[in-house]
Amino acid sequence: MQTLTYLNAGHRALLEEMQRDERVWALGEDLGRGGVFGQYHHLQEMFGEERIVDTPISEACIMGAAVGAAMTETRPVVEMRFSDFALCAVDELVNQAAKARFMFGGQMRVPLVVRQPVGIWRSSAAQHSQSLEAWYAHIPGLVVVAPSTPTDNLGLLKSAIRCDDPVVYMEHKNLWALEGDVPEGEHLVPLGKAEVARAGGDVTLVTWSAMRHVSLEAAELLAAEGIQVEVIDLRTLWPWDRETVLGSVERTGRVLVVQEAVSVAGFGAEIAASVAEEMHDRLKAPVRRLGAPRIPVSYAPPLEERVHVRKERIVEAVRDMTRATAPREPAGH
Repeated sequence: MQTLTYLNAGHRALLEEMQRDERVWALGEDLGRGGVFGQYHHLQEMFGEERIVDTPISEACIMGAAVGAAMTETRPVVEMRFSDFALCAVDELVNQAAKARFMFGGQMRVPLVVRQPVGIWRSSAAQHSQSLEAWYAHIPGLVVVAPSTPTDNLGLLKSAIRCDDPVVYMEHKNLWALEGDVPEGEHLVPLGKAEVARAGGDVTLVTWSAMRHVSLEAAELLAAEGIQVEVIDLRTLWPWDRETVLGSVERTGRVLVVQEAVSVAGFGAEIAASVAEEMHDRLKAPVRRLGAPRIPVSYAPPLEERVHVRKERIVEAVRDMTRATAPREPAGH
């Protein structure tokens, strides 16, 4: 094992995949200088300007070039700097990359990875702080990934680069400095497989990205009260791991979905609705979800704080769920 930051784990993943497969390359703004957060540090020196490509400041141009290149059997890694900026390139991603395989009857694949740093990051304000994963999970043809640990950022990015379909890869900005142990050899994390980050028998808590860590802190506090929370980190939002989530809810009878994004029409609603539809007769309490209010993220720290989902909110929600127990229907009904 070696200790790496979340950022450096992603750097290692791209480095190893470029060494393994000469069709892998990256493009975006300022990659030659290392990228806005340093994710591409020294890679242009190692692989040259034809594989670590600096582009004009035009997200639509960057994405369009990448989609065309992917259609000609290369494997581009697209750097969008911020998920907010990627909205300028939505047409190329949603109307071209996501639909090409279907529209050409499977004769064409678009194997590209779109890296979109997401989430609230210390007074970055309304245009640099969004979590837009639900937008992409809604689109047929796109794979959506949200790693939360250095190990997963290594293994999931490598799997994303090897995927033959377009992957929207959402790295949380507030996790760049997070350190963790990662394997030294080849390490792949399969797409579509969740991780049970903490086992428990009282409540199932489903989450992803930075909310994994907040949820684990809350679970630790609740354990001191005798409430055992099972924390599931989805890791991949589409396809999401229904088997792991529903299997956990079968045992606990309660589920809370926690997301950083705005609650309204967020991906948490998909999880909540699926559980309610398939397991309504086995629930001990109503399905619940926590997320941000439907307001822009403010620059001012006190206002930004009102948007965050903190561990205290999770603890209170779980307490309410364990106090309220819905009667189970008799078997056979």
